[in-house]
Amino acid sequence: MLNPIRPNLLLCAIISLLFLASCGARKERTLFNAPSDIVTDTIKHVYVVNDQGISDAYYKIKVNDQLAIRNVQNFEFGATGAASNISAANVTTSGTNTPSGSIQNVLSYAVEADSMVNLPAIGKVKVVGLTRREAAIKIQDLYKSKLLKDPIIELSVVNLKVTLLGEFSRQGNFLLERDNTTLIDILGEAGGITKTADPKSLKIIRGDRSHPEIIYVNLNDINSLASKKLILQNHDIIVLQPTKSAATSDKLQSFNNILQPLLVVVNLAVLIFTVTRQ
Repeated sequence: MLNPIRPNLLLCAIISLLFLASCGARKERTLFNAPSDIVTDTIKHVYVVNDQGISDAYYKIKVNDQLAIRNVQNFEFGATGAASNISAANVTTSGTNTPSGSIQNVLSYAVEADSMVNLPAIGKVKVVGLTRREAAIKIQDLYKSKLLKDPIIELSVVNLKVTLLGEFSRQGNFLLERDNTTLIDILGEAGGITKTADPKSLKIIRGDRSHPEIIYVNLNDINSLASKKLILQNHDIIVLQPTKSAATSDKLQSFNNILQPLLVVVNLAVLIFTVTRQ
């Protein structure tokens, strides 16, 4: 007769293997793993690998940026009309540049390889190397001298973004619509983190993709908020891992879905064998 202890031993062995396999479950679920990720459970505030220094707080316009530009007419400044876009609809377009894309119904214009943006009525304006505010003032002065009465130019760079991946309420690309956008600003836009997120495991991948700067952040500690490294830069990738227990639970659930039918077959075989041996 088959020893009834053997199935139990088999079950124990399988469970032991499952727990051993689950040890690397969190790593398997995390994108863009790095050797330095071992610091995740030990950092107190912010820890930086391959530190590239503090970036400029104010973004400087670059070639291929997309600039959304509009004239905000304000009665307090003596304007006589409502808000109006600077577009081909109300001024004559000069040059061959055409608006490409839009944000909040405001037309955008590409910064070309010659460092210029080609705008309606005033033509090409050199903007590369300027901050958003500096470019807005320069364009405002040009429109005031050539076309508009007391214009108020609003300028934004609509192609600046960061990417959130992992345990956030919403993942995806988020625009950096203003200077000095912080990690907390973007976390707020994303709706915070999930219940299964490990707040000690957040990392920001920044800069050169072949040799990036990696910034580890402990969201549990309020002192992390003081770090200037948390002012986000264009193309930052922000990754947040699940807790070890959540990752292990998911791993065990996957194994359980496979194991349950197998155990049913084994138990049925043992039952048939036992009955036929009597």
